[in-house]
Amino acid sequence: MKIVIAEVMHETNTFSNVPTTRELFELWEWARGDEILTNHTGVRDFLGGMIDGAKERGIEVVGAFAANAYPAGTITRETFLSLQDELLTGIAEAGEVDAICLSLHGAGVAEGVDDLEGALIKAVRQQVGYEIPVIVTLDLHGNITDEMVKEADILLGVHLYPHTDCYERGLEAVELAEKMVKGELVPRMHLAKLPLIVPTSTTNLSPAKDINEACYKWEKEPGMVDCAFFHGFPYTDIPELGVTVVAVANNDEALAKRAAEAIANLIWEKREEFAPDVVTPQEGLALAKAASAFPVVINETSDNPGGGTPGDGTYLLRAMLEAELDSACFGFIYDPEVAAIAHEKGVGATIEVQLGGKTDDLHGEPIALTAYVKSLTDGAFITSSPMGKGQPVNLGKSARLQANGVDILVCSVKTQVLDEQVYLLHGIDVTQFKIVSLKSSQHFRASFEPIAAQIITVDSPGLTTLRFQAFDYKRLNRPVYPLDEITRS
Repeated sequence: MKIVIAEVMHETNTFSNVPTTRELFELWEWARGDEILTNHTGVRDFLGGMIDGAKERGIEVVGAFAANAYPAGTITRETFLSLQDELLTGIAEAGEVDAICLSLHGAGVAEGVDDLEGALIKAVRQQVGYEIPVIVTLDLHGNITDEMVKEADILLGVHLYPHTDCYERGLEAVELAEKMVKGELVPRMHLAKLPLIVPTSTTNLSPAKDINEACYKWEKEPGMVDCAFFHGFPYTDIPELGVTVVAVANNDEALAKRAAEAIANLIWEKREEFAPDVVTPQEGLALAKAASAFPVVINETSDNPGGGTPGDGTYLLRAMLEAELDSACFGFIYDPEVAAIAHEKGVGATIEVQLGGKTDDLHGEPIALTAYVKSLTDGAFITSSPMGKGQPVNLGKSARLQANGVDILVCSVKTQVLDEQVYLLHGIDVTQFKIVSLKSSQHFRASFEPIAAQIITVDSPGLTTLRFQAFDYKRLNRPVYPLDEITRS
């Protein structure tokens, strides 16, 4: 048996003023053929799981194309066409295969294409036909559409947020592909949609935890294959934005429908429980200063690069610099200009810079800062988080600055903080600091919950704010809760 694997991964924040180009993909990954196997073998991600799953089963695996860009604004038309062409070419060059396993996201948007994933799966089908099984793994923040369900045989969503089970979904994709090829599985899917958007919600806490447990219970039913709660991505202004449930059963459409609708009803009953507790940076710092156990981790959810923000927001950092702190660190702010100045002046220098706030006027003004350059690095390390463990990261020229009792990390490539590696790279042991601040919504929890005495989420203006009312949705199908008061039939 032979399978071909591929990936096109992008979570599109349509409110961002930074268009997603081919260059942004190439910054992270734009790979073909065997290079894909090299990049992902031994990595805990979707493709890593597919590779290991094939190896375990004695299945030949061929890489077609893999592209991954950090979340940002709408993908340009030119870039979309390149992605589609590379994907189709790679699959064609793989020759005759028994199944196709695709790693997609579910919240991709390109110019003129609201449903990136649906469009790509349809293009694959037009090339290979409908006899070859197509299994698709998806992020739980996907906005799942009828087109995706129509064109794929199976849609597999991660269950956990932080996404520590991507690898397992990759393994499962290959397992199910093999069963389809052997005739042991005839998948039937049902998609249940809700007029609902929810904020980022970690799955080890209620209500998301309770919903997942209900999904797992359905998965134990005879004939059930998978049942997934898709949270949706609320920062994508498209008509089909929202919470969905996808259930898959073996040749039993009625069973898939019962499961999906039951979970959808449970989510709707719990919709008010998703309302977040929101505190400002100043309020969060006051709570942190009053704490008796450390470290206290403060996450700036409203400027989460993992959701398409610029990563150079200054609201929390400014509040920290004004709060008369000691034993506090901030990791990190995206500012290649300041990182370059620090590298030019060298360790031990005192520099005067305008830090952050350079991408747009939403995430705060630049900070006029006089800082001491404590250390300089190349920004390269290996991910240790259970999410993506083993993945190389390169944040470019990076620096540790010190000012007003705060150690500030500045990097040249934007990303959310997943683990403590960027701190360790600059000589910071986060367990020895009282306050550790970072930019992320939930993924950081996989590494920081075991070492944090307390986690405080702070919100301020930003492209991933928990206050959905701050966004001018123009294309979203309305009414939708919580923007509108509605009843669901």
